[in-house]
Amino acid sequence: MVSDHPAQVLALLRSGCSVEIGGPLAPRESAAAAPVSSTRIILGFAAIYLIWGSTYLGIRYAVATIPPLLMMGIRHSLAGAVVYAWMRARGVPAPQLRQWGYALVAGAMLFLGGHGILAWAEQKIPSGLAALLCATLPLWTVLIARVDGTERKLGLKAWSGVFLGFAGVALLVGPDFLRQRLDLLAVLAGTASSLLWAIGTSYARRVKFPSSTAVSAAMQMMSGGVLLLLTALLAGETSHLQVASITPRSFLALAYLIVFGSIIAFSVYVWLLTVSSPSRLSTYAYVNPVVAVFLGWALAGEPLGIRTVGATAIILLGVALVSTRRRQTTTDTEPDKIDLGRAQEMAAD
Repeated sequence: MVSDHPAQVLALLRSGCSVEIGGPLAPRESAAAAPVSSTRIILGFAAIYLIWGSTYLGIRYAVATIPPLLMMGIRHSLAGAVVYAWMRARGVPAPQLRQWGYALVAGAMLFLGGHGILAWAEQKIPSGLAALLCATLPLWTVLIARVDGTERKLGLKAWSGVFLGFAGVALLVGPDFLRQRLDLLAVLAGTASSLLWAIGTSYARRVKFPSSTAVSAAMQMMSGGVLLLLTALLAGETSHLQVASITPRSFLALAYLIVFGSIIAFSVYVWLLTVSSPSRLSTYAYVNPVVAVFLGWALAGEPLGIRTVGATAIILLGVALVSTRRRQTTTDTEPDKIDLGRAQEMAAD
């Protein structure tokens, strides 16, 4: 999909379809005008692979002693405020009031719903499992696109990908659920996190955010962060919080999520948009879950058996089929290139 609409770029982040950012100067032209060393590009990709892949374990460590909604609220509020202030200081115009309304709705679905639920679920399920449940986002996105009319119909490749992806999830959680070794509500919450993200993506495609991708991202992060903080207050998380009980590991994990996951990785990703191709950028969708599963096993002692490896491969194969499908919209039949996606929100995982 070719687009100069920042809302699509911002909201599609984990969707599995592709977006090209239009403008007076195309990414390849920009790259040709100012050549960038391959070393810098490799380091950029390494950053988004490792940082975004590690955020799931970071969330698990943070919610160990910090209430989940409060933790996510602090994270997104601060990160969004920093990015927004930075862009405004560079002279980017202030958003219109109605655009803040759009950001509030999108933030409610993407951050309050998507990430708030994910943080709660990671108190009860391994971070690697949470990452694989979130990896189903492209599967939900293609189903939502069919429901909301974005796509006229889904072909055999898309349906095969959806079937394989959810079959992989069933293989991953089914045996442990039958043995009552998994918290079913937390598994459903992790799955619902991706579904809410897909719904939020569908909404964000239909509204007009500011032309600055970074400002749009910051608005949604701040709006979602404020909603998370208000919900944490209403849920009693703040009244039960004992600052002295927060461990150094949880505090450092939260700081890592804010600085590296939501600011540095986001900045690197936005830079990569201008110097690399959509197909290369889309590889984060396949690499991040693998990194998350490996880190959970290596650093947190999470189980990693043949079944987990097999289920991971099946889920990612399903995602690959969906992400490379031929997309039939109401206006064209161009094949998807792959989404540019998660920018601000992956800044969020």
